[in-house]
Amino acid sequence: MRYVRLLVFVLVVLVIMAVPLALVLARSYFLSPTAQPVKAQPIQFPHQVHVQAIGLDCTYCHRNATTSAQATLPPLELCMQCHKIIPAQGRPELEKLVSAFEQNQPILWNKVHQLPDHTHFVHSVHLSFGFQCSTCHGDVGAMGKPGVKQVRDLRMGDCITCHQQNGARTDCSVCHY
Repeated sequence: MRYVRLLVFVLVVLVIMAVPLALVLARSYFLSPTAQPVKAQPIQFPHQVHVQAIGLDCTYCHRNATTSAQATLPPLELCMQCHKIIPAQGRPELEKLVSAFEQNQPILWNKVHQLPDHTHFVHSVHLSFGFQCSTCHGDVGAMGKPGVKQVRDLRMGDCITCHQQNGARTDCSVCHY
């Protein structure tokens, strides 16, 4: 009987410790978004027009990608450099952009490409080694309606495989905080 109580106690403690561990694993691996539906955005941004028709490079709008960890989204002022002279009437998405600019309101975009919270990805390092944005993000310039989607499995196995194929470091501190 004495050992049964001890065994029950140990099992209860293990279960209590296992629940947080399971939640962390679920969040960081199983629930890491891989293929998910396109997220609705406040403005249906036409990447096809800007990339294919006009010929803009990703880094024209996402300027911090070459110099910092985040690619960042462009400020409305950058958009308005061109859109001040392009009529917005009859173009609901462009009207939203102009309205936000005139009211000094930010566009609250929904994040598309998700990584687990305990990891970091430095865009500038990858670009300086010659990788194209499409390596991870897919051909965003060809993504029409309904919008941009995550096309690559951005979980640890995918990153390690890419690092191994390209001779990059694979120790934990490269990606994990």
